[in-house]
Amino acid sequence: MEIEGNKKIYDFESVLSRKNKGSVKWQQMYQWMPDVADDVVPLTVADMEFRTAPEITKGLQEYLEDNILGYSVPTEGYYQAVIDWQRRRHNFEVEKEWILTSPGVVSAFYAAARAYTQPGEGVIIMTPVYYPFFGAIENAGRKVVRNPLLNRADDYTIDFKGLEHLCRKKENKLIIFCSPHNPVGRVWTEEELARLADIVLRYDMIIVADEIHHDLIMPGYEHKVFQTLSYAVAERTITCTSPSKTFNLAGLCTSNIIIQNETLRKKLSDALGSVACGMVGTLGLEGCRIAYDEAEQWLDHLIPVIDRNQHLVRDFFTANFPKITAPLVEGTYLQWVNFKALGFSAEELEKFMREEAQFFTDEGYIFGEEGEGYERINLAAPTKVIEDTLNRLGQALYLMQQ
Repeated sequence: MEIEGNKKIYDFESVLSRKNKGSVKWQQMYQWMPDVADDVVPLTVADMEFRTAPEITKGLQEYLEDNILGYSVPTEGYYQAVIDWQRRRHNFEVEKEWILTSPGVVSAFYAAARAYTQPGEGVIIMTPVYYPFFGAIENAGRKVVRNPLLNRADDYTIDFKGLEHLCRKKENKLIIFCSPHNPVGRVWTEEELARLADIVLRYDMIIVADEIHHDLIMPGYEHKVFQTLSYAVAERTITCTSPSKTFNLAGLCTSNIIIQNETLRKKLSDALGSVACGMVGTLGLEGCRIAYDEAEQWLDHLIPVIDRNQHLVRDFFTANFPKITAPLVEGTYLQWVNFKALGFSAEELEKFMREEAQFFTDEGYIFGEEGEGYERINLAAPTKVIEDTLNRLGQALYLMQQ
């Protein structure tokens, strides 16, 4: 980090190799293609290819100098950082008692499926959607109930008529809701959220709001925390947040689960505790505190980089392969690109991307059958990485057309 006057300048340009360093997505890439070139960077799993915010690195180094890494509980500083962050960034007034810690929002999904439903009951999800939703429901012996998003030329909206039909069924008790939506990148409007809230209240549903990407909102859009719509809505909502996406701290395994309703909070706490997921690590708690208290400027500099990258992707396809569409995202750093015009099956598309283009992204089908023919591109990488990745894909596409 450099400082010009009073302005901090962050490094979002250095390309760092994570080969043999335990990165899930890098290791996965080498399993798929052991001889992939050293300059290829995978754009799959949703973590970033940027240097950690220097405030976080420095803060953790200083913390390590005079602290012991034993069993830990959240500090007052941690709680206050979460409360202040939600108030400052989202106009969300949180009380300390509402906050549970979890090793990740996925752990909370798994626990919630058990806490709020019985075996065989239904959990509603809006597909295509973040694939751990499926696993959380199925692992608990519950039924996945799909309410597919309406897709009009890659403009996605909620099927409220279909949702209401599903909520009328007594066996469906829980909704897991993605906001902003991963992978389609929607930031739901307040009007959409109000319609959803009306259904939740009318049919006495419980809703788990996965808002892990709620800090990553593109210019011109505004995220509304679902729980803040009304007291009645908050009484039926489990809000899942974390610094892991915002500041690329997934490896610290700390999430903040916010639940106003005391009964619902105890049920989730008990479910997390039953599988020993009620405690998180010392560095995770401190990393979360430092991120929220000290690294906000880093996030403010990051968002324009993501926005620049998504325009680069869209413009690349518009100029060179206009039948492949890459709409701009409203939130998250994940772009949902439609490759159906190539006419490939899901298997053929996956093979082409990996073997011909060395274009390592998440295959759309893993988000549900509605995602077949799509690729989810992780935009959180130096712009040069995005450019190089698109150039490899472009060369493969041109050769295919010869």
